[in-house]
Formats: sequence, structure tokens, C-alpha cells
Amino acid sequence: MRKALLVAAIAVLGATTAVPAASAAPATVDWGACPAGAFPTPDLQCTTMKVPLDYREPDGRTIDVAVSRLPSKNPAKRRGVLLTNPGGPGGGGLDYPQLLKYVKLPQEVLDAYDIIGFDPRGVAHSTPVTCDLTPEQIAVGNLPYANGPADVVKQAALAKREAAQCAGSKTGSLLPYLTTANTARDMDRIRTALGEAKVSFLGASYGTYLGAVYTTLFPGRSDRVVLDSSLGPGGYDIDAMRGFGRGMEDRFPDFAAFAAKHPEYGLGTTPSQVTAKFHELAARLDRTPVDGITGSVFRGLTFEGLYSTDLTKLAEDWQGLEQGRAPKPPSEPVTGVENLLASRFAVICGDSAWPRSIASYQLDVAVDRVRYPLLGAASANIAACAYWAPPAEPRVRITDHGPANVLMVQNQRDPGTPLSGARKLRAAFGERARMITIDQGGHGAYLFTPSKCGNTLVTGYLVSGKRPADTFCAAGS
Repeated sequence: MRKALLVAAIAVLGATTAVPAASAAPATVDWGACPAGAFPTPDLQCTTMKVPLDYREPDGRTIDVAVSRLPSKNPAKRRGVLLTNPGGPGGGGLDYPQLLKYVKLPQEVLDAYDIIGFDPRGVAHSTPVTCDLTPEQIAVGNLPYANGPADVVKQAALAKREAAQCAGSKTGSLLPYLTTANTARDMDRIRTALGEAKVSFLGASYGTYLGAVYTTLFPGRSDRVVLDSSLGPGGYDIDAMRGFGRGMEDRFPDFAAFAAKHPEYGLGTTPSQVTAKFHELAARLDRTPVDGITGSVFRGLTFEGLYSTDLTKLAEDWQGLEQGRAPKPPSEPVTGVENLLASRFAVICGDSAWPRSIASYQLDVAVDRVRYPLLGAASANIAACAYWAPPAEPRVRITDHGPANVLMVQNQRDPGTPLSGARKLRAAFGERARMITIDQGGHGAYLFTPSKCGNTLVTGYLVSGKRPADTFCAAGS
């Protein structure tokens, strides 16, 4: 989870070559021990599959995809497999089944499915890619706050250099093929290797777009599809990136109210005072950073903190910065950040076309600084995608063609995947989808938040296949 949150805080129309959708013949799966991960894995089994780098050349070059399985221990209740993805793009998912068990995935679900995880192509144990990003580039991140047009020009030079490094790296030849559509095709290879006619799917954040693409490309092979905290139907395109600004505006009032109710943090006694403190701290840190924490980094740290349902840590971090202390680093260092960012670039820049003109980003920054004053001038800033090669194939269009088997679950005040985007995806699916909307904030609705209403409905669908109507879950229900 920490890795996914870090990516969010840091934070191209293509050729029309047709790509075959058919999967390969079944393969034999040889399960074995898993590589060391973030969570204990006594029950988790792992394997590595070979998949085509380019599905237009299925017999050509191959790459590795690492797959894991948390098998059902109740053969009488087992009904199939549940593929999972925790989000990203760029995040690994090999140990995600174990994490889901750790956060109390209900026993009925563990009985009903073999829970399947995998590192998407280009990530971690699945033929990882690199952009040779330096520690300084990683520290700047992809969402620096632009205080004016000159900052966009400055960021453009950095973004152009990052794109050139990615293309010129030892794995540069792989980057055009690290798309969401190809990862969905890899998922169908996994389905085939497991000998399953259909697969169910549980995806969060970016994983919702991956699931939407899979069930669009392979509608007859998808069983029960749960999408938690959804991107819009365009995936991680420029609209989704600018949507971070909207998401922070949706979520921040929850924090302002929380901090105002806890005057011991010294951040203000009314929500308006806490909001004023945000802008005051950002400006002060731009003038005088605290251990490298600038106003831009502070905005990102706040955005990251708003992902959690527990806002205590964020209030403590603000209090420390107000007193001249930087937040404590995570107890366990985040590993694989360079690979995470490199593969993230590849997916985001390869899925859709991005504007090329610096002036267009300057205009977006000016508009979003006013429209979304907390983060808008960062989320609208230019990034490496402006200098990326055009996509190798058109973006997958999400439509209402296919079985009515999609259940979306969404927090009303999600900073990373705002409700506005989820509503667009719901509309694109039409009668294929239903959506549970929960009156709560934070990123991630199923299991990671306390809504009994939402959790019960999602679990019921996964276990029994009973899909609810569009439902609103009140706060605390």
C-alpha cells in the first residue's frame, strides 16, 4: 500500500494496427516458492510464465510474468479463480493475495476462489524496466507544483530528459509494449494456463481500468468483476492526471474539519483556518524548506495523507512542519521506486496520446491553479508523456457491450480516483455495471475502510453472484 500511495503523491492517438485477442494453448503451471516480499507468504505459491512481448507477433520475443496463487482450502466451495491487481501503474501485485488475506478478505471469498496475483509486465519480478532515473529525478517526482509559466518550462526540460533516458535505457525497446491492453492480454494467458474458462477479477485504483479493459477485450471470459475506486473510461490519461486536483478538493474538507476538532495540533480551530494554514505552510516551505520538504513536496505529502481514512498521521506531519520538523520516514524503506516510476511512465504514456505543446500545459496550469488551488498547478504540469513516442495501438474503448457482470464500489471523497471519474466509467459501461457509492473519504473502499454496507455488498457479489442495484451507503453504515 505504501508503494502505491507514494506513486500517487509523487506523481499520444496511436497507430491502428490490429492485435489478436485470442489466447495461447494451455500451459502446465509449476507452482513453487515465492520471492521475498513485504508480507509473510506461508500459503502463497508462485510461478513464472512466458508471454509475447508484442501480441502482434505471438511467436516472437517473450518476457516473464510472475504469478502467485493463494489456493482455496475448501474444494467443496471453490468456484474458480479471482485475479487481482492493487493499482499503480507500476506497482507489483505478486504478494497482493497475501495482503488481502491480511486485511481480512472474508473467509467465504477465500473458500470460493484461488486468489491470483501477478506483477504486471515490466514490474518487479516480471522482466523489469528502467529509465535510469537518478535519486534527484525521483525526488522531484512527476507532479511538481508550478507557480507560474516559467516553472512549466523548467519542468519541460526535466520531462524531456526523463523521456530520453527511458527510450535510451537498456530496456527502452520494451517500453512501447508495456500497455494496459497488453497486460490484459497477459491476464488472459494466465487464465488459459490455469485451465479456467472464465476468471473473476478484483482490481483497485488503476486496477479498475485494467479490469475494465480486460472485460472489454474478453467479455466472454470474465466472470464476476469488482472495480474498487475507479478511474474514468480513459484510464490514466491527461484528464485523470488533472483529476488529482479535483480529488484533493473533494477530500481536503474532511481533513480541515478533523484538524479543527483537534486544536492540540495547532493548525486552526475552524476548517477555514486549517485551509489558510495549508497555503501558509506551502508558501513558507517554498521560501525555507525543512530537510528538503518544499511547498511542492508538502502539497504532495498532504495529497498522499488524504488517501487514508485515519487522518491522525497527516495532522502530526503538519504539526511537525509547522514547528520546523520533517515527517519521519517510513519504518521500512520503499524499494523498487525507480522501476515503479519507469514502468508507470511506460503505461501512462503508452496508453494514450498526450499534448506536445508546452503552452497547452501552461494554460492548464493557470486554469487549474484557480479551479483546484490545493494541487491543480501540480497535477496539470507537464511530464515525460509529452515527449513519448506515439502509442503502438489505439486506446481500448470501454462500452456497454458484454455481460452485466461489473460491480463498482466508490468512496464519495476519493482524492486519487474522484467520484466524477467513476461516474463516467459507470455511464460508459451502461447496463453492464452497477455502482455502490459510500459516504466516506479516502482511497480504496473494499476492506480497507469500515463501511459494513459496502463490504457486505461486494462480498455477497463475489460469493453468491448476487449483484446489487446502484446503491448509496450512508456514512457509518
